[in-house]
Amino acid sequence: MNETVKTPSQIANRKKIIILLSIVIPILTFSLFSIKFRMEGLDFLPPIYATLNGITSILLLSALIAIKMKNIKLHQYFIRICFILSILFLLMYVTYHITNESTKYGGIGWSVPVYYLILISHILLSIVVIPFVLFTYFYAWKGDFVRHKKWARYAWPLWFYVTTSGVVVYLMISPYYIK
Repeated sequence: MNETVKTPSQIANRKKIIILLSIVIPILTFSLFSIKFRMEGLDFLPPIYATLNGITSILLLSALIAIKMKNIKLHQYFIRICFILSILFLLMYVTYHITNESTKYGGIGWSVPVYYLILISHILLSIVVIPFVLFTYFYAWKGDFVRHKKWARYAWPLWFYVTTSGVVVYLMISPYYIK
């Protein structure tokens, strides 16, 4: 990531930040669901943040291919874009949900348990993935590529599942959005 020498205090501070973010992001995100602002005109956000998730999935695959081909710079480039897109997703997702009521899934039959299985696994893994992704990135930043690879074995499939299942959840619930 960066060729400069990392001081012990930089490393310790980054670890503390990762742990703090891994706790604060899910708590803050879920607590914001209880806050509602009346703001019209943001119903265009769900297809945009679903698209960001889809693009992130594609770029995660691209990053995996790049690193398998030993193209480290391209891998880093794709991962950085994935980070940016994931942050944009989270901001749009929270903005939409604090300004709109939650949409109820209206499917019937077999689609109901399938939808809720995907939704619940998506929500739970979106919490779990945060420290995995942040620590994986941290170890690359630190230059500890042995640990980076170990963490990436778990972080990548989790992140890919969360972004991909996010698109599936959107596609399944989008017919039930109030227009």
